Amino acid sequence: MALFLYNTLSRKKEEIKPIRKGEVRMYVCGPTVNDVPHLGHARSQITFDTLRRYLKFSGYNVKFASNITDIEDKIINKAHELGIPIDKLTKMNEAAHVSDYSRLNVLAPDERPHATEYIDEMIELIQALDKKGYAYVIADDGVYYDISKFKDYGKLSHQKTENLKKGARVKVKSAKKNEEDFVLWKFSKPNEPAWESPWGSGRPGWHIECSAMSHAILGLPFDIHGGGQDLIFPHHEDEIAQTEAGYGSEFARYWVHNGMVNVDKVKMSKSLGNFRTIRDLLATYEPAVLRYFVLSGHYRQPVDFSASSLNAAKSSYERLKRAVLEIEDDGKRNEEVLEKFKRAMDEDLNTPKALAVLWGLVRDNKAVGKVSTIKEIEKVFALSLFDGDKIELPAEAEKLVKKRDEARAAKDWTESDRLRNELMTLGYIVEDSKEGTRIRKA
Repeated sequence: MALFLYNTLSRKKEEIKPIRKGEVRMYVCGPTVNDVPHLGHARSQITFDTLRRYLKFSGYNVKFASNITDIEDKIINKAHELGIPIDKLTKMNEAAHVSDYSRLNVLAPDERPHATEYIDEMIELIQALDKKGYAYVIADDGVYYDISKFKDYGKLSHQKTENLKKGARVKVKSAKKNEEDFVLWKFSKPNEPAWESPWGSGRPGWHIECSAMSHAILGLPFDIHGGGQDLIFPHHEDEIAQTEAGYGSEFARYWVHNGMVNVDKVKMSKSLGNFRTIRDLLATYEPAVLRYFVLSGHYRQPVDFSASSLNAAKSSYERLKRAVLEIEDDGKRNEEVLEKFKRAMDEDLNTPKALAVLWGLVRDNKAVGKVSTIKEIEKVFALSLFDGDKIELPAEAEKLVKKRDEARAAKDWTESDRLRNELMTLGYIVEDSKEGTRIRKA
């Protein structure tokens, strides 16, 4: 068997055949650090971490890059709103992203480029586009890309230019030659960060950033470009147009996109008041529960972060973990089950089917090689199934444990007992010993 993934570019499942033998180069669009990470980030991070782990599991050397966008309109506006320097905002939020992804057992990228570190490369790409006739200047505004000059514009989103969404993610300007033309370089305004360029002081447009960074780090073409479905148009469409026109090369061979995130069956949005951060959920659920929840659905389908679905995932995960910890190691390995697992994952990363294979092994009383086989599967799923003594408490529970320790130190036994009962309602049993407080799942 070979790994097949759905390629947004061709609209079909394709066998992954790396450009360089034995090596997969993958770039996934990282966060714009104007705020702390939300559930959309969690879904994408877990999805592409699983893909990366499975590629490594399958014997490939993987070079994985995922960027940090640390200069963009949203960042500038948020910093001005809060009245703090831009670099303070970006460093603070980047630290939150790195920390929360780590808690979700997401491996750090091999390369984590920052947009502000690649300004020279972006200017060089814009110069190439300008020289080839793809760019034009709008006075007091910026340098724009003329999409009419790129005959394949729309090939990723599979839309004819005349049918493309008008003004999606960009403000339509009457001075533009085409409504879908996008900015490559924005001229600076007072109190905004700026760099010198051949066209004047300014900063890069959002789309140019990923093109320059991925080219510099991975070279062209590379194998897999990933991100959420909301990035297909215009972000990834624009990346293709400027990259292939400017560098004169194919950009990426396979385009992989994860599905959207809903909360209680409604698209997550700050304007709708259903915006949830990763930390919102980690205050109630163990990180492995969120990872299990994401793996329970196919990556290309929408996922609904509702209380009922998360509680169902929590219950299922905890049953699985208890069952795994009760299995005795017979020193063998079940190759038949591993083959079933690989077949499921090779089917466009079918994690729900692969999870069913894992459950089948755990429940099969006659199966051999359970422990060793589950540990192999764990290399991909990273669900912490064998961490029997290590419980990562959600923030809410951690606070209660600390308060209870303080109450015991003050010999306030009434408060200590109340906090013990409160922890019980969250699903944690408190045990006091000479070595200190021990916590285990109820």
